[in-house]
Amino acid sequence: MVGLKEELLKAIWHAFTALDLDRSGKVSKSQLKVLSHNLCTVLNVPHDPVALEEHFRDDDEGPVSNQGYMPYLNKFILEKVQGNFDKVEFNRMCWTLCAKKNLSKSPLLISDEDAFKVWVIFNFLSEDKYPLIIVPEEIEYLLKKLTEAMGAGWQQEQFDLYKIALNTSREGLSAWELIELIGSGQFSKGMDRQTVSMAVNEVFNELILDVLKQGYMLKKGHKRKNWTERWFVLKPNIISYYVSEDLKDKKGDIILDGNCCVEALPDKDGKKCLFLIKCLDKSFEISASDKKKKQEWIQAIQTTVSLLRVGSPPPHKEARQKRKELRQKLLAEQEELERQMKELQTANENKQKELETVRKQLEAAAARAAEEEKKRLQTQVELQDRFSLELEREKMVRQKMEEQVAQKLSELEQYLQRVRELEEMYKQLQEALEVEKQARQDEETVRKLQARLLEEESAKRAELEKWHLQQQQTIQMTEAEKQELENQRMIKEQALQVAMQQLEQLELERKEALEQYEEVKKKLETAANNTRSWKDKVAHHEGLIRLIEPGSKNPHLITNWGPAAFTEAELEQRQKSWKGKKASSE
Repeated sequence: MVGLKEELLKAIWHAFTALDLDRSGKVSKSQLKVLSHNLCTVLNVPHDPVALEEHFRDDDEGPVSNQGYMPYLNKFILEKVQGNFDKVEFNRMCWTLCAKKNLSKSPLLISDEDAFKVWVIFNFLSEDKYPLIIVPEEIEYLLKKLTEAMGAGWQQEQFDLYKIALNTSREGLSAWELIELIGSGQFSKGMDRQTVSMAVNEVFNELILDVLKQGYMLKKGHKRKNWTERWFVLKPNIISYYVSEDLKDKKGDIILDGNCCVEALPDKDGKKCLFLIKCLDKSFEISASDKKKKQEWIQAIQTTVSLLRVGSPPPHKEARQKRKELRQKLLAEQEELERQMKELQTANENKQKELETVRKQLEAAAARAAEEEKKRLQTQVELQDRFSLELEREKMVRQKMEEQVAQKLSELEQYLQRVRELEEMYKQLQEALEVEKQARQDEETVRKLQARLLEEESAKRAELEKWHLQQQQTIQMTEAEKQELENQRMIKEQALQVAMQQLEQLELERKEALEQYEEVKKKLETAANNTRSWKDKVAHHEGLIRLIEPGSKNPHLITNWGPAAFTEAELEQRQKSWKGKKASSE
């Protein structure tokens, strides 16, 4: 009943949209009342004229005013349809209401009756959405059926061009555009008006009246057993036979069900191309005009019985349903594909944005890296300049150290010269002691000479102490410079890898200088030891001179020999010795 209701709604939609609108842009209730009355009449729906008047009163009361016409149509008319109505009469009523307003006034190759049949076929093949249209696939199906019925060849390339032009502008055709397309003869060139009309009628009978096959055959009577020509019409559950093809004088029906069967019979009684239709209550012997017709009828009846057994609809309705399901499936797949494409596009856009962000980040990172590289190179250049300066400074320090070492060597030579002078003086002192032993009488003269010599020696001793202090300061300075160089070398060890060999060379040279210095120091210590040995030798004699040596930190005793020339004990011993000598001389 749902499929029947949809088919009825399509025809009613055409009739409803053809009604005139009032000034407010709405269909008047009087027109809706007339339409409803006509629908109830052709659909055999029982209705009360008084109640109908109440439903369409010119006020705001009643179901039409409160709910609208479509809910009223469903509740009070369509839900009461039982199916015992004439579909052709129903469609003709709706056609009458809408054809005059919508049918093209230009001359067509088909008659108004044929246009009506095309309109009904349109309602059967159109999509179940409003406004009604027939899609290109159904147009192709209909045109192929018409071309086949006319016995012409199908022009696929011509239709493909038409389909491309149609798809670029809209989804499909309306009923009136379809009628104009068929009536224009665009796909039936070379065919006369009668041929096109017969083709439309054949397709109408198949798709709308469910006529699966029709034609003249001979039927054997059940009582008189005579053979009579009849016009047979095969439908999904019945075979009707008439006196002629105008269908005015119906002679009987053969009710088909799943228990029926059809079988071929051999020729007999002068009749050929026989076959038998077996039903539960009776059987029917039929004679076709030729073997081809016989085989076609047997095949068509067997197919119909098979469909009845499985409860399937007629082939054209099943094919239409499959085409719709296929279109819905393709549409769903297309929508799913579009959705996936949108998702992919969105994902692609997001990916592009991410890539753009990453690209910008990479560019920024590259810029930062370039800036850092520039800074690094600048820092490297600065470090190289600094290292160069440090190397120059090290070279200058080395040069100064070499100069200082040369100066120290010069001072050492001078010191050695002074030591040699002291040795010479020591020899002179020894000679003076010998003279003292030989001539005591010249003691005072020699003592004065010794005092003078002691004064000179004191001056020389002061000079030696000065040189000794300068030597100590030089040693301390050398040690401090050594420590400073060592600290600088430790700090710059990692950064100045390039200058390491030069620094090591400098270190070796410094060590050589230190070794030379140690050698000089040892020579100084040797000279000092020699001086002490001279002092010891002088101390054993009663000489007039005493080697100069650093004095103690105690208060110095000052004599005519000079400050700190003798200790107290030595001075006392010498005083006693002098007094004794003086006494003996007296």
